[in-house]
Amino acid sequence: MDQLQRIGRIKTKNAAAGGSPRLGIGFEKLDRGAFEPEKAYDLVADLGVRYVRIQSGWQRTETAKGTYDFAWLDSIVDELAARGMEPWIDLCYGNPLYTESAKTVFGAVGCPPIFSGAERQAWSRYVEAVVRRYAGRVTWFEIWNEPDGIHCWRHGVSAAEYADFAMDTARAIHQANPRAKAIAGVLCSINLPYFEQMFDRGLCDAADAVSFHRYNANELDALADIRALRALIDRYNPSVAIIQGESGTQSDSRGAGALRGGAWTPLKQTKYLLRHRLLDLSSEVLFTSHFSAMDMVEALNGTVGNKASYLDFGYFGVIQAEFNADGVAAGSYRPKPAYFALQHLAALFGADVRPADLPLKRIVLDSPSVFGQDMAASTLVSLGFRSDTGTALAYWNAVDLMRETYEGTVSFQLAGVKTPPRLIDLREGGVYALPDGMLIRENGEIRALKNLPVTDSPLLLAFDGFYHPEV
Repeated sequence: MDQLQRIGRIKTKNAAAGGSPRLGIGFEKLDRGAFEPEKAYDLVADLGVRYVRIQSGWQRTETAKGTYDFAWLDSIVDELAARGMEPWIDLCYGNPLYTESAKTVFGAVGCPPIFSGAERQAWSRYVEAVVRRYAGRVTWFEIWNEPDGIHCWRHGVSAAEYADFAMDTARAIHQANPRAKAIAGVLCSINLPYFEQMFDRGLCDAADAVSFHRYNANELDALADIRALRALIDRYNPSVAIIQGESGTQSDSRGAGALRGGAWTPLKQTKYLLRHRLLDLSSEVLFTSHFSAMDMVEALNGTVGNKASYLDFGYFGVIQAEFNADGVAAGSYRPKPAYFALQHLAALFGADVRPADLPLKRIVLDSPSVFGQDMAASTLVSLGFRSDTGTALAYWNAVDLMRETYEGTVSFQLAGVKTPPRLIDLREGGVYALPDGMLIRENGEIRALKNLPVTDSPLLLAFDGFYHPEV
């Protein structure tokens, strides 16, 4: 980047100014009191994303049979909406009033109400009450969480069992509010056999969308996996949408939960966020939700009355906090580097931005700055986008995040370009002009971009009026 002229930086947007309609953030585990939402609302709004995933908390809401206390959830929905965000609700988990196993599990996580008619009826009544209460404020309702994982379907994973539960729940959602949308699946990953078993039971006729989660350090298979899921859904019902509902990683090697044990750092977390969210933005997903806003307890193995069993901490948040003796994310809340990277994405990828193929291809030229040639490896990822005012290309070298870093050069051949693009560093937010030495011109057009910087963190070439920086 040292040869480039910095001409400005990305101007971030608050959600009230128009949050990015394909980006979201997780605001989960408030049914278990994992953090203090009042201290996070403004920080989350300043990310500039539209969608915020929250969990409904049946156990917290219905503590006496037939009586619902929604005050805690009302506050969350209203505070988010007042700041320009759109909450969507994951309907979960169990309730010890109706399910015996839920009496011993912290948060009743993974205890579905499916073992008796009384449980199923109580769940349907609860779902209808939630959906009716938030009619006009919440459109999307997700059904359970990660039923293909033993922590969230504790008695034994069963695609058929979940499919029947999800279809009943979807009917309750639509009955309570015909304009509401039901999201099923909510799987730990794109598990095609599990999806197929659900769809064979008729789920695609009951749900408006399916969602999946992604926790893997390598992103190279992400697009192929999403396209495979799209192809499978199309066999059953092409109108069913796809949502990426959870994907993120730790910023600390001490973290419990997904991707634990890795030598994670705030920088690696930031690169993960940019690489994975850009791939989602270039795919068929309706929107993508990053996990998560806050560092929180994981508590997947928690038992009631044993505090030590659920004091296992996850550092997935783009916002950092200290944990108190009860495991609550307390103290002052501070943005991590990943927070600012998500701000930058949200500012650039507005409502008019869509994936696009561009008349541009990688070429390999001599590169004095690396005493050799441009990057020629197949690990280069390049993704095209088009807005109402211009086009853009996101690119990076997808080396192994855990073991490698990369800095080099890359060249691109172009067609139909007369004005030099700007180069944007999505991680730190700088906008740069390309020097004449990086432009190969012919007959009044720029035919190639020569020896551009390429790293393991995404950069963006912004053509025409795709983006104007804040000077």
